[in-house]
Amino acid sequence: MKKNALINAELSYVIATLGHTDEITICDAGLPIPDEAQRIDLALIPGVPTFIATVKAVLSEMQIEGVIIAEEFKTVSPEHHAALIELIQHEQVLCGKTIAINYIPHEAFKVHTQNSKAVVRTGECTPYANVIFQSGVVF
Repeated sequence: MKKNALINAELSYVIATLGHTDEITICDAGLPIPDEAQRIDLALIPGVPTFIATVKAVLSEMQIEGVIIAEEFKTVSPEHHAALIELIQHEQVLCGKTIAINYIPHEAFKVHTQNSKAVVRTGECTPYANVIFQSGVVF
C-alpha cells in the first residue's frame, strides 16, 4: 500500500505519468468535462470530496510550476479562492520555486480544460472552484 496521502489509484497514476508542463484540472461538480480528457470522478454527494481537500491530496504528490484560475473565482467565491492561494503559497515554500498564477475568464478556462491530461471532478458546489495545475519538475 502507498505511504503517501493520495491512495486513489487512477489519480495517482495520472500524476505519476505527467511530463513537464502537462496539465490536470481539478473542478467543482458542475464544470463541463471535455470528451477528450480523462475523467476522474471523485464526486460522491454534494460537498464530498471538497475542492480544497482534493487540491491538498493532489499537491501531496504533484510538483506544479503554474496555475490557471478563472478570474470570477476571486470575487464570487473569495473564501475558497483565498484557501487555494494559501495552499499554492505553501507549496512555493516547500519546493523553493515560484509558481506562476494566471487568471483568465471562466469561458476561456472551460476551453483551456481541453488541454488537460485529466479532469478531476469533486463534489464541490461552490461556484468557480476550479483550477488547472501545470506540472513542474522536482529538480
